[in-house]
Amino acid sequence: MLQPSSFRFEVKDRVGVVTFTRPDTLNSLTFDVYRELRDLMFELEREPSVASVVITGEGRGFCSGGDVNSIIGELFSRDMPGLVEFTRMTCDLIKNMRALRKPIVAALNGTAAGAGAVIALASDLRVASEKAKIAFLFVKVGLAGADMGAAYLLPKLVGLGRATELLAFGDPVDAPTAERYGLFNKVVPPEQVLPEAMAWAKRLAEGPTFALGMTKELLNGELNLDLFGALDNEARAQAVCMQTKDFREAYEAFTQKRPPRFTGH
Repeated sequence: MLQPSSFRFEVKDRVGVVTFTRPDTLNSLTFDVYRELRDLMFELEREPSVASVVITGEGRGFCSGGDVNSIIGELFSRDMPGLVEFTRMTCDLIKNMRALRKPIVAALNGTAAGAGAVIALASDLRVASEKAKIAFLFVKVGLAGADMGAAYLLPKLVGLGRATELLAFGDPVDAPTAERYGLFNKVVPPEQVLPEAMAWAKRLAEGPTFALGMTKELLNGELNLDLFGALDNEARAQAVCMQTKDFREAYEAFTQKRPPRFTGH
């Protein structure tokens, strides 16, 4: 498995923990962080020791987006093919996060801005500090608010009108407001962010991982389906899940009045 050098990655109780380690810049992203995180998300699909993922940051920030000096300054020297190479790499990170059939929990210890906000958005669940803020600030630097899938994912989470407001103004949103919008799943005191996110991720890792992967796949696949197409997808998916050992284990655990022991098969 990939051992990244631009951030920390460790496995705890079948939870893969990604920690951004540039607290002096509020964990801004470099080319290497983008590249290694993209590749890690791809490799985790086939990594048996990891059943769920937590993403967090050191210090006061979760992730402040692309580093002004090491990324934005360098982009001015690129031609159009070079710029597209970079933007496709950033989008491939989001693609790999959404394609990963394992739950991702963002532990928002502080500010999530720009690309950091989209990494949080592309995660499956978001646990945030009551001091955290999130900002899709692309328009504030002269870029389209639609970046790295934000214009696709955000309306699905908060509705078109609210997404338009967040992307067009780019203003920071505090944690209670983000929770009210449905953008944050849970807001807790700062010291509880990582423990709460880890508890969720561990609970998911101990669950029926095949069924959870199928759930994420269906959530992705049905975003643009009509009801009849969604029903057809779900009928076939459930028939597949009914052939798994976990389905039988859940039944046997219920009849024997004991907790189920899922294996992901």
